[in-house]
Amino acid sequence: MAFEPPQRLVRALGETAASGDDWLEKLPETARQAVALRELTVERVQVPGGRSSLVLLVRRADGTPAVLKLAPPRARPGSERAALAHWGGLGAVQLLEPAGEGGALLLERLHPEVSVRSLPEAKALLEAAGTLRKLWVEPPAGHPFETVAGRTGRQAEAMRAGAGADLVPLVDAALAAREELLAAPPEHRLLHGTFRQSKVLSGGRMPWLAVGPDPVVGECAFDLARLVRDRVEDLIATPSGASTTRRRVKRLAESLDVDQERLRGWTLFRAVESGVRARRVGRAQDSELLLEFAGWL
Repeated sequence: MAFEPPQRLVRALGETAASGDDWLEKLPETARQAVALRELTVERVQVPGGRSSLVLLVRRADGTPAVLKLAPPRARPGSERAALAHWGGLGAVQLLEPAGEGGALLLERLHPEVSVRSLPEAKALLEAAGTLRKLWVEPPAGHPFETVAGRTGRQAEAMRAGAGADLVPLVDAALAAREELLAAPPEHRLLHGTFRQSKVLSGGRMPWLAVGPDPVVGECAFDLARLVRDRVEDLIATPSGASTTRRRVKRLAESLDVDQERLRGWTLFRAVESGVRARRVGRAQDSELLLEFAGWL
């Protein structure tokens, strides 16, 4: 079987690939080796798939359905493996090879075509928030995970370097919010890192399970901040988008016992960071939506 990466993956990795990075070029052979090593039968490549990995729907030698996920080193698959192992299937997809190495992850099969994003908005937010709460646990001793301070520090440097003159006030506000938030972080939890509605899939052993973490250790408000801007295109399209956003911040903060102002601050930082990055790689429409959203905060 040909393991051609979906175009969505090709475009996304092309935006961030360093000079000389040949991971995509080697991917078909990498996939063949990973499948053969595990004696898997491939059903199909998941399309459109994600933006950071190739996902194959497979069956194990005993016929059990599973997923084989192949990710480049810059997607930190080792960190994802460690987080999934620590969660042990509570709130997240089950890791079927806890002791594996490299960029291949063998995971339980969920229903990739059914995410909470398919639900009405209010119900989707409720189910997503309930799933996220289960992931907020103490990190393991001597954990290998990046911290919120470290990750956002790298992002802050890129924001300063990539912001045009028109974005300076918004970037300054986002950076000031970050500095204030990091001065006194209220907790130290293992976080999903890139949580949103599309990252919560229908499962068999539990109704909803999270997938695709980019784990980080820090405060819960940082994790919840990405969920606040879900369906941002719908928010922007409605005249009440700004007031709806403020109500969403309040509702999510209250439902998960997170400080509302800290959630607003991290939502601002993450939206501006994503907007500046989208502009830098040529996704002008995405950038415009995110930065308009950030202006409401």
